[in-house]
Amino acid sequence: MSKSSTPSSRWLPSLAARAALAVLSLSTAIAEAAPIVEDSIAQRVQACTGCHGAEGRAAADGYYPRIAGKPAGYLHNQLLNFRDGRRQYPLMSELLQPLSDDYLLEIARHFSTLELPYPAPARPAAPQAVLARGEQLVRKGDDSKKIPACTGCHGDRLTGVAPAIPGLAGLPRDYVAAQLSGWKSGIRHADAPDCMAQIAQRMAPDDINAVAHWLSVQAVPAGGKPALAPDRPLTIRCGGVPATQMAPEGAR
Repeated sequence: MSKSSTPSSRWLPSLAARAALAVLSLSTAIAEAAPIVEDSIAQRVQACTGCHGAEGRAAADGYYPRIAGKPAGYLHNQLLNFRDGRRQYPLMSELLQPLSDDYLLEIARHFSTLELPYPAPARPAAPQAVLARGEQLVRKGDDSKKIPACTGCHGDRLTGVAPAIPGLAGLPRDYVAAQLSGWKSGIRHADAPDCMAQIAQRMAPDDINAVAHWLSVQAVPAGGKPALAPDRPLTIRCGGVPATQMAPEGAR
């Protein structure tokens, strides 16, 4: 090859500079095109909405509970229970295993502040006698079985009581039945004294079915927010519930 056909060495730095400039321009374009991900608790808990529904509403499959607007203390306790093995659901347990107490509290507080409308209640799918039994247990209990009324703790409006008692109105039938059955069989646990386990163990399967059916067809009172104090002092001791919300020992 003649000398005239060989690239001059003076062009080599220029070619390298152009290549570097092209790479830099491409990197800049990619960076500018990449979406900016908001670093907020709302963005970080989007994994929760895959099951619990958009913004913490219950999903349409009729099982997973709504978590939006539930008391922060209750949500925090349940997150701890899943992480620490008192509640058994592998997907939740594995998801929460690496998270600290403080971070779980941040998640709980986020969902507790959401104010979203509730959907219309489900249509009744049980005979009237079953619904009547469910309403009796929820509103009056059954003294013959030592089953207290659900309203005695969860409030007359069934929207729960801050900071630790959840609302029951608006929960899916299958979810309510599964949780009561879990307490009855010993699969689900809570902090001692585990009052829900004590109550569920006194309930026959037909009682659990009746309560689940009746609750699922009740409209949620306007707002659906938990009360700041119980309608009356609680007469049954429950782990996680402040002592100030319970009746004096002699009154139980």
